[in-house]
Amino acid sequence: MISSSPSGGDEVIRTKILLTGLRRSGKTSIQQVLFNSLSPKDAFFIEPTTKIVKSPYDTVIPLEIWDCPGNATTETLGLQLVQFSTMIFVIDIQDLYQQPIARLVDLIITACQDNPAMNLEVFVHKSEALSEEYKIENFRHIQQRVLDELLDISFEYEQVPINFHLTSIHDHSLQDAFSRVLHKLIDSLPYIEDLLNVFCGNSQSSKAFLFDMKSRLYVATDASPVDSATHNLCSDYLQMLNSFGPLYRSVKASPERYRTASIASPSASASEHASSSPSSETSQHVNKSTKQLSYASAATSLSPGHSGTSLTFHVITPQLALLALLPTSVYEMRRGLVEYNVVFFREGVQEIWQCEMEARKATT
Repeated sequence: MISSSPSGGDEVIRTKILLTGLRRSGKTSIQQVLFNSLSPKDAFFIEPTTKIVKSPYDTVIPLEIWDCPGNATTETLGLQLVQFSTMIFVIDIQDLYQQPIARLVDLIITACQDNPAMNLEVFVHKSEALSEEYKIENFRHIQQRVLDELLDISFEYEQVPINFHLTSIHDHSLQDAFSRVLHKLIDSLPYIEDLLNVFCGNSQSSKAFLFDMKSRLYVATDASPVDSATHNLCSDYLQMLNSFGPLYRSVKASPERYRTASIASPSASASEHASSSPSSETSQHVNKSTKQLSYASAATSLSPGHSGTSLTFHVITPQLALLALLPTSVYEMRRGLVEYNVVFFREGVQEIWQCEMEARKATT
């Protein structure tokens, strides 16, 4: 489970995710869209995967996604299933179900024998191709077929926890599904959620998310229910900052400014300069070692008037950002208090993140 960290060159223990399924089911497009910023419209031109591709990714925890070709088996992986924390099996919702379901059932049985603690996730993918009625019907049919097949083999598989997700690279369903997969892998998740709850209580925030900036996966949220419309709004705002931020880059900015900004965030050149637009603002803080770091922040009003709602953005770590919904009156009149709460939230998350990295350092 040890591989090189691309961020610092140190060897760290990475949480491994097995991404598998039949040929052309959409495995590689999922990995590329989420973690390599591939535009969904370009996914059609991806060549079929012919060998296992291992992709490291650093977020709140270090990950390693194994993208497997359609003919991969547990024998050809070169690694035992016990080394993987999660298996994601991708099924094309338009495909004939018999062959992928048979492969999935075989993998589930093997996983139950070799690694009972493995999280089993099924992405019923490419859902954008069907109408709302048909995709829900097909989704339920696939889910029932899998459970029936397992039950026919043995009653002991009736209680196997399998999570089914309806996904598409063309909407927010993929980010939402993979976020829920990620939540099960973060041991420190309860502590991050507690920090978000404290921030919401002290800042009068109705909802707050801790997002991974590049993939737009939310790694944690507060205790209030996740509303899909609110999640989609925050995700779109983050995408806008990532996409249009470089337009606001200052040609007169010194190299030192960009150097310190990149310490705070690898995408700071996007989010920091986006915050210099008319609807956004930027703040800076000094860490305990007195080195000045630039932590980008931005805000936009979702509805006109003093009684409306504002959506705020704050960089927390090199990979993570806090997005929160606040009453506009609170943000305008008590912005100092909000920023003060953000500083303490940032320090808490950074401490958790540093402890995670220290615990995962290779001892060999």
